[in-house]
Amino acid sequence: MGQRVMLAMMLVNGPRLLIADEPTSSLDESLRDQVLELMTSLVEQRRMGLLLISHDLQQVSRFCERVLVMYRGRLVDERRTVDLASADHPYTRTLWSCRPGGRTYGTQLPVLVRDADERAETVS
Repeated sequence: MGQRVMLAMMLVNGPRLLIADEPTSSLDESLRDQVLELMTSLVEQRRMGLLLISHDLQQVSRFCERVLVMYRGRLVDERRTVDLASADHPYTRTLWSCRPGGRTYGTQLPVLVRDADERAETVS
């Protein structure tokens, strides 16, 4: 309920852009989807933009058209969300492959390992 109240407060002034920084971080999966569906329907109705900031690329791919991926304060990847599975950058691939759920229960999720030269690679 708190996220819905906060969303209502942000929309009172009729902004052209809604910036949502991890808007569903403390919610379970069904409530996350409800809040994001509400946000996207309001964005469409009001003809405004939505900037969704999240580490959950699966969530981003369901509710956004494009994704910009930042790593260590720098933009490292930019693509359409439908192309996330074929990402080249190791950080994007790692975020995309981290899908906790029934199929991954009890297994270690991939992590990003950096070497001394600051190159990054995904380790499963």
